[in-house]
Amino acid sequence: MSEEITLEERKVIYRARRGLKEIDVYFDPYVRNHYLIAEPAEKALFAELVDQEDPDLLDWFMEVSEPPKPELKNFILKLKHYVHG
Repeated sequence: MSEEITLEERKVIYRARRGLKEIDVYFDPYVRNHYLIAEPAEKALFAELVDQEDPDLLDWFMEVSEPPKPELKNFILKLKHYVHG
């Protein structure tokens, strides 16, 4: 793992700051503790997730609806596990 944070990683970290408590409660711990050491495929999945609109993210995290891709659903479950155990 490189010690340098790439421009793309910086962009993802910046976009992960939502200002919406219901989403930040999941994104913030992941960014602080896991994102920079994650595998490239997981980083790409997180980047795809942070590109989504807040209303969709809220629905997915609150299980009102499901993401269009099973990989996103599984990743959301992983983020929830980091927070709730």
